[in-house]
Amino acid sequence: MRPNIITEAGIPTRLNQWWSSIPFVTSGVILICGVIYLLCLLIGYDSYVEICFLPSAVASHFQVYRFYTSVLFHGSLLHVLFNMLALVPLGTELERIMGSVRLLFLMLLLATTNAILHLTIAFLVAYNPLYHVPNLVNECSIGFSGVIFSMIVIETSLSGVQSRSVFGLFNVPAKWYAWILLVLFQFLASNVSLLGHLCGILSGFAYTYGLFNYLLPGPSFYSKIEGLSALSVCVRRPGFIMCTGGTTYGQLPTYSNTSAAPSALINGNFLRNISSWMPSRHTSTAQEGEDPRFPGRARTLGSVGTEPTAREASAHLHARLLDNTTPSDPLTNTQHTAVNTVRADATVTAEQVDTFDEELKKLVGMGFEKTQAEVALAAADGDPNVAIEILMSQQG
Repeated sequence: MRPNIITEAGIPTRLNQWWSSIPFVTSGVILICGVIYLLCLLIGYDSYVEICFLPSAVASHFQVYRFYTSVLFHGSLLHVLFNMLALVPLGTELERIMGSVRLLFLMLLLATTNAILHLTIAFLVAYNPLYHVPNLVNECSIGFSGVIFSMIVIETSLSGVQSRSVFGLFNVPAKWYAWILLVLFQFLASNVSLLGHLCGILSGFAYTYGLFNYLLPGPSFYSKIEGLSALSVCVRRPGFIMCTGGTTYGQLPTYSNTSAAPSALINGNFLRNISSWMPSRHTSTAQEGEDPRFPGRARTLGSVGTEPTAREASAHLHARLLDNTTPSDPLTNTQHTAVNTVRADATVTAEQVDTFDEELKKLVGMGFEKTQAEVALAAADGDPNVAIEILMSQQG
């Protein structure tokens, strides 16, 4: 009897395909939160008093680490499972729009701003002159849902959708989607932090309206992070999305300084200035014929700073080929052969730049976005077949 291929390769294959379609940072957050919950389950840790977001502890003991530990810990299996399932579509879409490094920075920014808003509102409400509500500053909250609510607002703004489905039951206007979820969770679930979710929504709107623009670094910051040798293993991962290769729809808020600023700390972008301190690769400006996207591409291995350019090498090669005189000394003949070999290699390397542009035009003609095609072709070292596989994996 012929085996049923669909049955044999059903659930495991589908799970593998589903997991491989999740980008690098999103899958990393899921793994970290899942592993942390399993470790807490194994060692029997369930108090969470030392790591949860507790406004009174943050204010009295300046325990800023709670900003981030409270995000990674979860109280139950359903808690972590529901949050991570909600993170998969949101994180995948935002990572494809922004890129992996930009999304990681966004998550850290949202975790920080959510905690600051939570702390501020909790103390304002708890000690207002009209009616004191002291339990808000003693509320211990954990979970990634605050950041998820921020991501819901941001993804809705970037995608431009007009309506959203609530649990597949009915559609609501996209601008009210996060608020409706906030109300529903308060009625449908117990022990839900209203203030934590509310601060997530407020941070999301603050980001989309540009209130955090002074905290956002420019594209060069992300490029330098991606170029760090310590992260080369991560960048080469199939699920890693370059910040220059994301989907182009949607307007990403970013800081742009259009006028000269007298003070970098006040009117400038502090994080953008920090990025200039990071080490970067310097290329020689002597070779004017070099393609700036691929520094050193027209030079052969073992060449020195006085090595002729590829065009000069090509001229020398043609001159030697047209020369009818043949050296009589075998050693001299060998040296001429070696020189010709090096010059020929240099000519071929120079032609690779033109070949790159031709392959890039072909990929653009196939319907791929130019920036994505350029990044993929560079990562594939000019091989169009490998570049197509990279592009298809990012779109899948």
